[in-house]
Amino acid sequence: METLSCIIIGSGPAGYTAAIYTQRAGIETVICEGLQPGGQLTTTTTVENFPGFPEGIDANLLMENMRKQATHLGAKIWSKILVKADLETYPYILTFDDNTEVAAQTIVIATGATAKYLGLPDEKKYMGMGVSACATCDGFFYRKKTVAVVGGGDTACEEASYLATLAAKVYLIVRKPFLRASNIMQERVKNNPKIEILFETNTLGLFGDNGVEGVKLVYRKEENDERIYNLPIDGFFLAIGHKPNSELFKPWIKTDSNGYILTEGKTPKTGIPGVFAAGDVADPLYRQAIIAAASGASAGMEVEKYLAEKRF
Repeated sequence: METLSCIIIGSGPAGYTAAIYTQRAGIETVICEGLQPGGQLTTTTTVENFPGFPEGIDANLLMENMRKQATHLGAKIWSKILVKADLETYPYILTFDDNTEVAAQTIVIATGATAKYLGLPDEKKYMGMGVSACATCDGFFYRKKTVAVVGGGDTACEEASYLATLAAKVYLIVRKPFLRASNIMQERVKNNPKIEILFETNTLGLFGDNGVEGVKLVYRKEENDERIYNLPIDGFFLAIGHKPNSELFKPWIKTDSNGYILTEGKTPKTGIPGVFAAGDVADPLYRQAIIAAASGASAGMEVEKYLAEKRF
């Protein structure tokens, strides 16, 4: 069985940045790309809030550049999917979808978090063309336009409030007859003249020729006063939560109630020696590429420190 000095599970900003740091430290590193090479960022279009690109940069190009930088320094890329992790004994045993098994001296978990979607075919059709799961990432493109946010919790209210600073009008589509958000967030939304809450409303679909031009809604579905109508919008934002991709590691690593990996203090340490977490899988708050990249750098530095200490 092959023994690896460092394996990074995930290929978003956190994974690639961790590899850049470990390879520069002379540590032979393998990046397991997983199901979504380049991570969540590849589902958007232009990134305008990543430092160093005054005119913005195409999201896929940004991730391709990170990948090239990691491989230029010597990192190996595996187009495999991790299916099992055994962190009980050292070195740790990882099993992949092609039945490959390897032993790992250090692991960086950078598997990210997946946005929850409604499950409508139109969501995929218009992804990057009016559909987004990140207001902070894409809200800039909807200045003085009309947008809709789906959700009734704190995240949805926060996204709606943020978008209201940019857009001309924000609709908050809420399935229930009430908001689940904290009182302070509810008041913030209800008192914002730019935000209109559509209670007891479900999304049936989206429409538009060259991107989202409107949303098809149903009010009080299957009730006597059910009403189906079209609402013109320019952007459709999903804010019904994220699911951290931590399932394979839960038997060994502590997570919060939502599945986000808990790290020690301000470090990427997971409590398992030599195993570190970086990026959105350990970040329920910000979910930004620049923050994921920074945590990847921290993880890479911790890998170097751990292996150096193991040698003595």
